[in-house]
Amino acid sequence: MSLLELFIIALGLSMDAFAVSICKGLCMPQMNWKNAVIAGLYFGGFQAGMPVIGYLLGSQFKEAITSYDHWIAFGLLGIIGINMIKESFSKEELECSDCSLDPKNMLMLAIATSIDALAVGVTFAFLKVQIVPAVSFIGATTFSLSVAGIKVGNVFGSRFKSKAEFSGGIILIMMGAKILFQHLFEM
Repeated sequence: MSLLELFIIALGLSMDAFAVSICKGLCMPQMNWKNAVIAGLYFGGFQAGMPVIGYLLGSQFKEAITSYDHWIAFGLLGIIGINMIKESFSKEELECSDCSLDPKNMLMLAIATSIDALAVGVTFAFLKVQIVPAVSFIGATTFSLSVAGIKVGNVFGSRFKSKAEFSGGIILIMMGAKILFQHLFEM
C-alpha cells in the first residue's frame, strides 16, 4: 500500500473524529489548545489502536480466506463508507451540550469514532500492510484533524460536520473499490 493510499484511508477514518471535534469546539466559548490536544490524543490514540486489534484478529484467519480477501476488504470499506454517508444526511445531531473532556465521555466518543478502524485493521491483515507505520500515520492524521476540528468548530460552527462525514464515506468506498479492481485485474 502506497503512502498516498494510506493517507487517503487515514483521512477517511478520521472524519468521524473530526466531526465530533467540531461539535466539541462549537460549544467552547473560547478556543483552548490544551483541550484540543487532549481531544486529539483520545481520538488519535484510539484510531491508531483499533486497527492493531483488527490486524491481530485478521491475521488469525487470513490464510483460510486468501482467495476472497479482496472481496472482504471491498465489503468492509464499502459498508463503513455507506454508513458514514448515511449519517451525513441524518437529521439527528450529535449532542453538543457537553463541552467537558471528562475521561468517561471522551473514552466513549473515542471508541465510537474508531470502530470502523477496527474493520480497516482486518483489511490491513489481508493486504499484508506494515501495521506499525500504518497505524502511526492514521493516529497522527486523526490527532491533527481532531485538533483542527476543535478550532473549526469554535470558529465556524457545525456547517462542516455533515460534509466531513460524507467525504469520509466516499473516500472509504473508493479505496475499497480500488482494492477490489486492483486484485481482479492483476489476475
